[in-house]
Amino acid sequence: MRGFAIMAIMLLHNLEHFDFYFFPKSQSSWLKGLDQGIWDTLFFMFSGKMYAIFALLFGFTFYIMFSNQALKGKDFRVRFLWRSFLLMIFGIINSMFYQGDILIFYAVLGLSLVVVCKWSDKTVLLIAIILLLQPLEWLKVIQILNNPLFLAKDPLSWTYFGKMEGYITGSSFPELVKGNLINGKTAVILWTYENGRILQTPAIFMLGMLLGRKNLFAQSARSNTFWKRILGFAILLFAILFTIKLFIPAIVSRETVAAELIVILSSLANFAFMFVWVAAFVLLFQNNAIHRILTKLEVFGRMSLTNYIMQSIIGSIIYYGFGLGLYKYTGATLSLLIGITLFLLQLLFCKWWLKSHTHGPLEGIWHKMTWARGS
Repeated sequence: MRGFAIMAIMLLHNLEHFDFYFFPKSQSSWLKGLDQGIWDTLFFMFSGKMYAIFALLFGFTFYIMFSNQALKGKDFRVRFLWRSFLLMIFGIINSMFYQGDILIFYAVLGLSLVVVCKWSDKTVLLIAIILLLQPLEWLKVIQILNNPLFLAKDPLSWTYFGKMEGYITGSSFPELVKGNLINGKTAVILWTYENGRILQTPAIFMLGMLLGRKNLFAQSARSNTFWKRILGFAILLFAILFTIKLFIPAIVSRETVAAELIVILSSLANFAFMFVWVAAFVLLFQNNAIHRILTKLEVFGRMSLTNYIMQSIIGSIIYYGFGLGLYKYTGATLSLLIGITLFLLQLLFCKWWLKSHTHGPLEGIWHKMTWARGS
């Protein structure tokens, strides 16, 4: 599942030219139509859902490590803080090439697991539900409704995203690094807040931890029944939320209120769609023929950290001005083909590397430094 998520994220990043939206104008009409179809389809299927799968598995992995250490009579929380600090270092390195990095956010927001890891299941679930309902966005809605003179403004992140062209299209790599780490990270932090992910991400971490506690990723009649119910409920919930979101502009006259409601509904709809993917994966994995196909992604998932940072480095070289500058020539179709090619090459690298190593290159460093002073 992690391998599938990192593959889909990689394809989306290629379509976006790694956070630099540029659409070639000198293409034929049929290619523009194909580009639009590919763009709409992949973003509908993957955008906002794959990062959520990654977050769910982050929480699940925390549970595994926490419970394994608890069986040895050890408290994993302090070591997890150190592990999170290491992840932040990886995130800073990744951000030098790609400002949209999520590792820094996981390192910071993952600290929420340290707070709740010893709380009861009901308490953790309640906190997760509250966060998923986007209370900050609802407060904004109330403030807007109580202020008839409130006027809509462009999101603050747009100001910073608007400055990207100066360093992404330029030929200077040092300027790119400086721009990504200062202007780029500011833009991404603001965007993450504006789109509700600051609250949604820790909530999904917590749900991943709860799934681990309940042993619901292990194959059993109980988990099978659970995931069948989740699949049906998630499909229904997504359909309802997505439909309501489409009609919000027509139903809500005030643009500012409509914008906040769309953020809330989009966040919840993506969350529901994420569970459609997860439930489908768990259930399909029990079919022997499909199982054999899906397990081919295992090596890619085992090296997810290496693959995530590697794609940022390679992607920036391919699309940005200091490298090949292909953002000027590649629409969604060509970018997707590039993404598929890179995925296949990385998959071959993963298979080769794991023949003689137990961890990926960066995973090995992360593992050794995490457990440098004990197990």
